[in-house]
Amino acid sequence: MKSTNNTRAEEHKSTKILIICALIICALLAEVGRCERIKDIVDIQGIRGNPLTGLGLVIGLAGTGDSTLPSQQMLTNILRDSGLVLSPKDLSGGNIAIVMVTAELGPFARQGSLIDVDVSSVADAKSLQGGMLLATPLKGLDGQVYAVAQGGVSIGGWTASGDKSSITKNHQTVGRIPAGAIVEKTEIATFVEYITGYRFITLNLRNSDFSTAERISKAINRAFPDSTAVVDPGTIKVKVPSKINQTGIAGFIDNITKFEVKVDIPAVVVINERTGTIVVGENVGISAVAISQGSLVVKIKETANVSQPTAPFSDAGTTEVVPETIIGVEEPEGFLISVPRTVTVSDLAKTLNAIGATPTDLIAIFNALKKAGALQARLEIM
Repeated sequence: MKSTNNTRAEEHKSTKILIICALIICALLAEVGRCERIKDIVDIQGIRGNPLTGLGLVIGLAGTGDSTLPSQQMLTNILRDSGLVLSPKDLSGGNIAIVMVTAELGPFARQGSLIDVDVSSVADAKSLQGGMLLATPLKGLDGQVYAVAQGGVSIGGWTASGDKSSITKNHQTVGRIPAGAIVEKTEIATFVEYITGYRFITLNLRNSDFSTAERISKAINRAFPDSTAVVDPGTIKVKVPSKINQTGIAGFIDNITKFEVKVDIPAVVVINERTGTIVVGENVGISAVAISQGSLVVKIKETANVSQPTAPFSDAGTTEVVPETIIGVEEPEGFLISVPRTVTVSDLAKTLNAIGATPTDLIAIFNALKKAGALQARLEIM
């Protein structure tokens, strides 16, 4: 009998150990689940695109183009380059449109690469549907030509009209030309800095935070000791080891950006009063407080009653429509709900939903909580 009791005690003890281990594993998995790859939360300094712009002309429009003189003058200049001398007055009909052409030259775009371009009308064109962009040089901010755009404009919609009505799908005066520009000059990004004989790569956090920056530094230092330093909440400098040659820098960057770190999220509540949108951060807390929420509802209804005179043996009086306004006021009873200190967003949502608060009510509640000093977070109103 004693042996049986010992066996049961051992089984009970083993069960407890398994439960504890399971809880520890779940906690570790939950912690890992909130981690992000470094490459997803940082940008490498120096790797960026460059904007290109150009003024072009779209032709082939079915009477939906410009009626202004500049577009006719632009087409006249193009035709003169082809040996045909015309006057702007000779060109009419609304089949052309002057447009602004924009594109982005990628950080590693090579000569001969194709890039997408956007085309936007700058005059009074009704639609760019079916138009063809003539060859347009695209310049950078330094005034040099980096690409040339040309091709058919896609607006992803259509327009149909008659004498009295029309129907339109999507925006008609902005279009896109996929792979519509060919790169003529490259602007290769430089992302390796040379300081006192050493090579450095700078990582810029998209959301600056001391805790996250420090975790990134520790994660990289574990693999490459004494190679990383935090400059500020948004900047981490990484020294390229001397054993890595020039061709191995890409692999080095790939290695250090694969590490996963936990991203620290500040306690913040963002409110957009125009749309009624509320975003609550993960670490937002509320001190113990009581909230009373009530709404005054006013209903106004306009009706029209028909008044018909009923004087016997008389033609006096006429039928009239008499307007009538009905006003009703409802004021629900106020209620007071005690809100305990909240730690998680889930608890906060449950507490506020318990009082049936609408988005408008929530905005007022958050403002009042901040004023009372009970909201332990930064409140940002857009």
